Amino acid sequence: MRERRPLFGLGVALASAAAFGTSGAFAKPLLIGGWSPGAVVTLRIGVAALVLFVPTVLALRGRWGALRSNLVVIVGYGLLAVAGCQFAYFNAVTHLSVGVALLLEYLAPVLIVGWFWLRGQRPRRLTIIGVVLSLVGLLLVLDVTGGAKVSLIGVLWGLAAAVGLVMYFLLADNVRDGLPPIALAGGGLAVATGSLGIAGFTGLIDMTRGAAQVDLAGRPVAWWVPILMISLVAAAFAYVAGIEAVHILGSKVASFVALTEVLFAVLFAWIVLAELPTMIQLAGGVLVVGGVVAVRADELRLGAPRRHAQQHLATGQVPPAAVDRPEVVGRAAGVTVPASSGL
Repeated sequence: MRERRPLFGLGVALASAAAFGTSGAFAKPLLIGGWSPGAVVTLRIGVAALVLFVPTVLALRGRWGALRSNLVVIVGYGLLAVAGCQFAYFNAVTHLSVGVALLLEYLAPVLIVGWFWLRGQRPRRLTIIGVVLSLVGLLLVLDVTGGAKVSLIGVLWGLAAAVGLVMYFLLADNVRDGLPPIALAGGGLAVATGSLGIAGFTGLIDMTRGAAQVDLAGRPVAWWVPILMISLVAAAFAYVAGIEAVHILGSKVASFVALTEVLFAVLFAWIVLAELPTMIQLAGGVLVVGGVVAVRADELRLGAPRRHAQQHLATGQVPPAAVDRPEVVGRAAGVTVPASSGL
């Protein structure tokens, strides 16, 4: 049963989004210094995997059975949600502007809503409003109308990155037997490091190493300074916090809160790279936040009848098997809910 700590979950999700949002500002000096995207992402993921190795082993003491029962999820998470998503995104960037590539990747929350719809969970009005607000907000934040170029191959890579991001949320929401979030993150990062290393060795990813010193916030620093930043903050902490957020909030709400990563990315680009956001981008940020609030409000509205039903369940008024039936839950809570309403 999912833990009911919505405010804490939102805080963790925002912390994860903020951590992920630092990657662009701190990775860009490396890219400008001649480092290839493949080399940067492989170092980022590899260092994070090393950092989480000992904590992962400690977290799994006495829980090795949970590791075995979630082995498919961990491998899938590493290959699809980490390595696959990163690989697809950087390939999209080689064919598209960064703005268009990011927009395509952040179609993931919409794809998640569509996935649940295909499984019979029709989105309600507030969720649809949240989707629309978030998409319009992303268009404004990313300012894709400013000279963006479009390539079919790039679009396909961008959509592949979105699928990888979908898997990030869905797989994190499907662990069993109490697997600790840090174990999923550590195991997934290790799998991703191995797969990216193989891709680099075979030439699928360019692993060019650039300058030994790069310019960060106007000061020359050694190459490993930004690498440590994006490894410790934008990978190790960000993935662990993100998995915990999904565990608390569920994949749909967590995916919409993750949209705020774009806002944090703009903020850190302003602080570190002096890239100031425009008024249009700020307006887009307001719309993204509005979309997150709408989706979260929809989840809270759905959760209220269920909590009332669970209270009535204790008195024997609602059969256990009926708790997940909307029309029964609604009656138990004193709310009229048609069976076809999608609740």
